[in-house]
Amino acid sequence: MRLGELELQIVPDGTFRLDGGAMFGVVPKVLWEKKLRPDDRNRVPVATNCLLVKGKDFVAVVDAGLGEKWEDKTREIYGVEHETTLVQSLSRHGVAPEDVDAVVLSHLHFDHSGAATEIRDGRLAPAFPRAAVYVQASELEHARRPNERDRASYFENNWEPLVAAGRLETVSGEREIRPGVTVLPVRGHSEGMQGVRIESGGRTAFFFSDSLPTTAHVPVPWIMSFDLYPVELIQIKKRLTDQAAREGWLAIFVHDVNVPWGKIVDEVDGKRRVHPISLEAERFE
Repeated sequence: MRLGELELQIVPDGTFRLDGGAMFGVVPKVLWEKKLRPDDRNRVPVATNCLLVKGKDFVAVVDAGLGEKWEDKTREIYGVEHETTLVQSLSRHGVAPEDVDAVVLSHLHFDHSGAATEIRDGRLAPAFPRAAVYVQASELEHARRPNERDRASYFENNWEPLVAAGRLETVSGEREIRPGVTVLPVRGHSEGMQGVRIESGGRTAFFFSDSLPTTAHVPVPWIMSFDLYPVELIQIKKRLTDQAAREGWLAIFVHDVNVPWGKIVDEVDGKRRVHPISLEAERFE
């Protein structure tokens, strides 16, 4: 899809499963199960919708999914399935790992940073050998010293090899990392999560990451129990979704298995919904 002078594509890295109650926090199951049907272990399907952004002089990838560095036991717990990998998804759009010069990690949880590194010749190495990998400095600091509540979400083999190779670049606050591609803090889900605003030709796309993981989470109170700072997240989420609806943004939903992107629209009945946009659409208007 074209967004002004930029090309955007969804490049998934497989699927996994998380507890439905954890995905919807205080929302009762009788409500959320209408949106996502749980399996017999109360797990709901979760996508990893990474984003490819191609400009005139750059190739960027936003988020890095699950990766393939999984032990059998952990893979089974999370129901990890690689119907495709990030590298395979990129290949379908003519992009090889060495073509990528920028990778943005919204945060360092295992389902957003897993494919940033790989095992090569028996050793951990950057999966995108030429890319600068951008993360908020506060997120890296927290990932290295997580608390008991979120320790299980961080796997250091997803980022420390990047540090050792000189590929990880920390950002403090808002910054344009490539023409039209800006990272900005959206603290709430994690200590240092960042969203990605993409602008070209008078149009805007926004990668919400886990501040708005699926279309089911569009109602402001529908947040996850994983969120470290829920009240702060609600405030940020309301501000961003209000702006998205008002300005007609293309919203990217990182974990939605059915609708990876669409428009957030205020309907005449007063409800806020998402109008899906086809992956085959040639241009975002």
